[in-house]
Amino acid sequence: MMISTGTDRAETREELSTTTYDLLVIGGGILGTSVTWMAAQAGLRVAMVDAGDFAGATSSASSKLVHGGLRYLQTGNVRLVAENHRERRALAADIAPHLVKPLTFLVPIYKGGPHGAAKLGAGVFLYSALSVFGDGMGRVITPHQALAKVPALRAEGLRAAAVYGDHQMNDSRVAVMTVRAAVDAGATVLNHAEVVGLRKSRGTVTGAELRDRLEGAEFGVNARLVLNATGPWVDHLRRMEDPGAAPSIRLSKGAHLVLRRHEPWKAALTTPIDKYRVSFAIPWEGHLLLGTTDEAYEGDPAAVRPTEADLTQILDEAGHAVRDTQLRREDITYAFAGLRVLPGGPGQVTAAKRETVVTRGAGGMLSVAGGKWTTYRHIGRTVLDTLAHLPGRPLGDDLADILPAVPLPGLASPDAVALRLWTDRERGARMDPLVARHLATHYGSIAFDLARLIREEPALGERIHPEGPDIWAQAVYARDREWAATVDDVVRRRTTLTVRGLDTPEVRARIAALLG
Repeated sequence: MMISTGTDRAETREELSTTTYDLLVIGGGILGTSVTWMAAQAGLRVAMVDAGDFAGATSSASSKLVHGGLRYLQTGNVRLVAENHRERRALAADIAPHLVKPLTFLVPIYKGGPHGAAKLGAGVFLYSALSVFGDGMGRVITPHQALAKVPALRAEGLRAAAVYGDHQMNDSRVAVMTVRAAVDAGATVLNHAEVVGLRKSRGTVTGAELRDRLEGAEFGVNARLVLNATGPWVDHLRRMEDPGAAPSIRLSKGAHLVLRRHEPWKAALTTPIDKYRVSFAIPWEGHLLLGTTDEAYEGDPAAVRPTEADLTQILDEAGHAVRDTQLRREDITYAFAGLRVLPGGPGQVTAAKRETVVTRGAGGMLSVAGGKWTTYRHIGRTVLDTLAHLPGRPLGDDLADILPAVPLPGLASPDAVALRLWTDRERGARMDPLVARHLATHYGSIAFDLARLIREEPALGERIHPEGPDIWAQAVYARDREWAATVDDVVRRRTTLTVRGLDTPEVRARIAALLG
């Protein structure tokens, strides 16, 4: 059975406090969720807790891309790009084709720009070769062809555009589906449960003391091994284990903007700003996503916000390739920021390696930091492999082999699901095609569960806000089956209301009433 929220939080707390787990994962972002999923698949008793919501911080503040990383070619990291492509293609073909969709990218080449057409043409050709031409061949097209794909493209000084293929997703939805996959594989999870202390036995970390932030209850969890996967808070937890622990990471802030779109975009833009940095302009959720920034961040991770300076920088950089008419401030529906967790050390954050770092503390707690969506399954497997081979083998000797391609729940062709949803009812009562498409691409075949809710209670088929495709069945499903316990859980991460600027005070009040 799927554990829901509400009264069942007490049930989950009871289960957490009376079981001794092989592995307790603290942090429910990309990394924690992936390791939990892999550990459950390997037959371990695993629990995962998060002080906020699953993917509530940086993991839902990404550029929404599943990509090979074109710019890594510039640093000569061909192996990394090939590995990224492998994972990207697995996600798009076998693991989550209902959530990950292909997207064409253009790199506009302007007179006097940092890169010439020959260099970029060779770059996108190599990039597509590394993905075994799975998304067609990287090539260079004329300004006229580029403007046909992106009418909002700035035409002055445009010499050509390089074309390549990547993928995109809604990171919050992929996160929720991965948590669900972990639970389906046997994991126990609880969000809004904060670690207030670590349990120790003879100097070794053996679990954690927790407080339910929503209901105030305090409880403890015992585990043979504790994994600290708290992202920007990783050093905060390391100091709980050892007050003298030296900092292991540094943080870089990345901000993004979402704007209303005035015309169709058939492709996304990757615009070179200088030799190393690019600006993205990506059609996403019927809007335009712009970003990102990359600057050192020293403050409280919980307080990270996009600033006025971030907004100005993002709009200015987008303006290198996007016409001003598409970059009006009044069209901004949402702005968000997240923190990249980078290995500690000197030098600029922009030059720091984007890699996953595993360290073991004085009390035996493992800390892991730095992840990315494209390779999140691969990182989860790698971290689990590290845990399995620790000295003293705290996880035991008999981990099962993980199957190579376990799909995320809801695996189905989104086109087929949308068609079924649309044709399944009598003509007069048919689902709006936009709503059908929205459900198909955010839930896959789980959309049929939502359709059943609507059959039982037709009012749940109504839109939450008339200007967006999200319906009330999604809010009910989020509450009962997707661990949504706060209004923000529903409007920001289970639906697209916040992104579209539709989480009005009235909408928030109605959702609060629904959550009871």
